[in-house]
Amino acid sequence: MADTKPDKPGFLSRLFGRKAEAPAPAAPETPPSETPQPEMPQAGGSPEAMPSPPANAADDLIPAPSTVTQASPDIPVEEKVAPELAGADLQPVEGREPEGGGPTEPIPRPAPEPVPEVAPEPAPPAEKQSWWQRLTHGMRRTSSSLSESVTGLFTKRKLDAATLEELEDALVQADLGVETALRITEAISAGRYDKEISPQEVKTILAGEVEKTLQPVAQALAIDRSKKPFVILMVGVNGAGKTTTIGKLSQKFRAQGLKVMLAAGDTFRAAAIEQLKVWGERVGAPVIARAQGSDAAGLAYDALEAARAEGSDVLLIDTAGRLQNKAGLMAELEKIVRVIRKFDENAPHATLLVLDATVGQNAVSQVELFRKAADVTGLVMTKLDGTARGGILVALAAKFGLPVHFIGVGEGVDDLEPFAAKDFARAIAGLDEAA
Repeated sequence: MADTKPDKPGFLSRLFGRKAEAPAPAAPETPPSETPQPEMPQAGGSPEAMPSPPANAADDLIPAPSTVTQASPDIPVEEKVAPELAGADLQPVEGREPEGGGPTEPIPRPAPEPVPEVAPEPAPPAEKQSWWQRLTHGMRRTSSSLSESVTGLFTKRKLDAATLEELEDALVQADLGVETALRITEAISAGRYDKEISPQEVKTILAGEVEKTLQPVAQALAIDRSKKPFVILMVGVNGAGKTTTIGKLSQKFRAQGLKVMLAAGDTFRAAAIEQLKVWGERVGAPVIARAQGSDAAGLAYDALEAARAEGSDVLLIDTAGRLQNKAGLMAELEKIVRVIRKFDENAPHATLLVLDATVGQNAVSQVELFRKAADVTGLVMTKLDGTARGGILVALAAKFGLPVHFIGVGEGVDDLEPFAAKDFARAIAGLDEAA
């Protein structure tokens, strides 16, 4: 019996495979028993001829499109490739997802045209505040405390002994001093006892009494140009603001056309020496300085000689901060004054005590002791913007009667101004600026 060879697929079948015919409608499958078998040549017959594909197979291949030459976006891509085509460089149809459903490479978009940058409009310059605005803003803590007390006491209430006592307590707590508080309450009660009085009326009386106390001491610092140099010695405790005050005063004097020289007499602090040098560069004033730890009295004498040689109009001498209860430091301050007077018996022509308003009643003892050690001639009150105790200036005026030359309500140069009694009195009472 001759061996039967298996069917050998035709060339077209091997090339395309039946799996490539998925898009075409499949013909009814012929049962295996009905599939005609090609005749197998007998052994020893003529050479084997390649059998032609069955008729039904050829019919199946007619509608199948060519995957190589007739690909288009409308024909779905085959999910599988025949083994004969494995390894061929087949590119996915554009716009279709490649086999496996992986992400396609995005189509590059044209770069957007650059949008020209538009520079923001510059902010309008801040409106410069007047001195009254800076004063009332700086003293709002003191005035608010007093205003609240007055409003609470005199809203729909008759003036009686209890009300007057509460008002006196409020005035003392604001550091106006007992003497001033008593005088104010007496002025308010005169002719108004057991009658209703408005808070506004009380504030007006308060401002009037404070102005009466301050008016005699509100004196400008006069520079005698016949004395060259006019020597100003600055004294005070640590942290009162002496060095900064010197810088601000030097700028004001320079604006008046005066030739100014500075002396860095706080030889205990290197920072104070550098700070004064910065102020000197800023305002165009020479600074006489020595190494940290140098003798302060000797430096003051050298500065006097230099100022006279340079023809300076004003010499401002800084000193180290010292507590009023330290006898040794106060004795050193006395030595500085003695050395200055050896050079000029009338110098220093002004000795200004710089007071920090935040210390409250402690300022009273500072004035007492610095007057003895350095013969203080006037006061400068700083940091009124940082406390509700601004009334201490009223108490000092009532007790010592020393001229108050300047007050400060901030860090800026314009925040140090000559003292005006009426403005201060109305600001502390919470009233509007006088017409």
